[in-house]
Amino acid sequence: MTLRIGLIADTHGLLRPQALAALEGCHHILHAGDIGKPEILDALRQLAPLTVVRGNNDTQDWALEIPHDATLCLGGARLYLVHDQADIPPGLTTRGIDAIVTGHSHKPLVTSRDGILHVNPGSAGPRRFSLPISVGFLLVGDGVRAELRALDI
Repeated sequence: MTLRIGLIADTHGLLRPQALAALEGCHHILHAGDIGKPEILDALRQLAPLTVVRGNNDTQDWALEIPHDATLCLGGARLYLVHDQADIPPGLTTRGIDAIVTGHSHKPLVTSRDGILHVNPGSAGPRRFSLPISVGFLLVGDGVRAELRALDI
């Protein structure tokens, strides 16, 4: 069985129905920060279990309990979640991490560095410049791979 993990970031207070529809059926959802308001987390939790980290704009009282980063194991894959790629700790490659999920740049990206899959699902919230509105997925089964999906807005 392949585990489908939904990836979302940089909602900045806007959870589009297209993003919710794209994440339906996921086994777990990761939100890589800059949430904007707690109701977004409530809506995502209705779809699947949720792991979330705080972004640099999540400074309101409701967000202070949200961790800066998270390490978790899903379907046998070790995942690291942090808002800003600049905050990835040195030496993370020696900790057996399979994939790192970040947000912050609003630019969707899938790449591999030092044997670790790096994924930024882009921004699912307000459009920034000419960047797409997007979400992503980690597919965990025989290995870990990532997919990005631009949303029709």
